[in-house]
Amino acid sequence: MSRNPSKIYSQHVANLRELELAISHTGRMARSEIASRDPQQSLRSLLRLYSFLIGAWAETRLRKLLHEEFGFSEVERKQITDKSSQLEQWQETIDLAFRKHHKITKAPLDERSLGVAHAARRGALHDVLSNELRVIIEIRNKLAHGQWIYPFNSDETAVEPDKYKLINKENYQSLQFKLALVGHLADAVHDLVVSPATFERDFESHFKKLFQVRTNLVTKVYSKYENSLIKSRESARAARKSNK
Repeated sequence: MSRNPSKIYSQHVANLRELELAISHTGRMARSEIASRDPQQSLRSLLRLYSFLIGAWAETRLRKLLHEEFGFSEVERKQITDKSSQLEQWQETIDLAFRKHHKITKAPLDERSLGVAHAARRGALHDVLSNELRVIIEIRNKLAHGQWIYPFNSDETAVEPDKYKLINKENYQSLQFKLALVGHLADAVHDLVVSPATFERDFESHFKKLFQVRTNLVTKVYSKYENSLIKSRESARAARKSNK
């Protein structure tokens, strides 16, 4: 069947591409600052911007997913977008995708209705939502309100200590991993919604990538990554001097 994407789908694709360009440019500047030991003290601002862009990318990726030609109907899209938060919209998207895949209208989504394998797959996707994606969304919301160092509570009467820690502990390496996580999550949901056969074939690959990135978030030491960029910059400078 030939594809005939809607205008709004194409517009979401264009927005996504522009965000990916911005993420790439910001990442390149961040790496340069790390490699040169942050002489202009601009790395913190770049990391805030990078984090904000990841959150915007996640939201736009969801919008693109909702408008896939062979995906959700208008009624189903409204069911998703009626949810009050982006996190809830992602959760509803996953559950509705599994319902469509298994032709389940009202029964609870569990091992009985989905089978053991698919119940585990659904659980894995929701686990990423509840942890890494939730953090990305919460940080993005604070940054969007200009709270780049001190995130306030909803009444703006006090700083939220947990959000303060989340915003200020991120580094470029951890943000790269979280961007990759959201990408793998979106790819898995896309396959489930648009191409059930592809989902069956590729989900284990998606899950392995998710697991590896989540492992990297915990085990990879930022100082080693930082030192590798610095040494690479110093080696390149030394090579240029020796060639003069």
